[in-house]
Amino acid sequence: MAKIYRGTGRRKSSVAQVTMTSGTGKITVNGRDVNEFMPYETLVMDLKQPLVATNNENTFDIDVKVSGGGASGQTGAIRLGITRALLEYDAANEGKEDSYRTILKRAGFVTRDSRAKERKKPGLKAARRAPQFSKR
Repeated sequence: MAKIYRGTGRRKSSVAQVTMTSGTGKITVNGRDVNEFMPYETLVMDLKQPLVATNNENTFDIDVKVSGGGASGQTGAIRLGITRALLEYDAANEGKEDSYRTILKRAGFVTRDSRAKERKKPGLKAARRAPQFSKR
């Protein structure tokens, strides 16, 4: 039986639950192929970055359940989920000369991007946008 590795990623208001099993490199998002689900090829490249950095593009089959946010936020959430699943895999298979953690940390994939939309303040039109000033 194939071992299952899991990782949860969050970005903006998106949450992605990633399940990684050994396979041929097929990525499924919400039951659909990743190229069919994501609107732009650059987003697909972005979410595959942790796999490319660790030379695992064709080693794992990845199944993702993602909800909330838009395409960019979902991509960031999936990328963090894949990174965390890879770290779980690496912890289970210790004994390599260069651990995945060092590679992924150096590339900046381990840290969660905490930037989110700032809340609207009273008396303003948006978070910081003030109403237009009228002299008279």
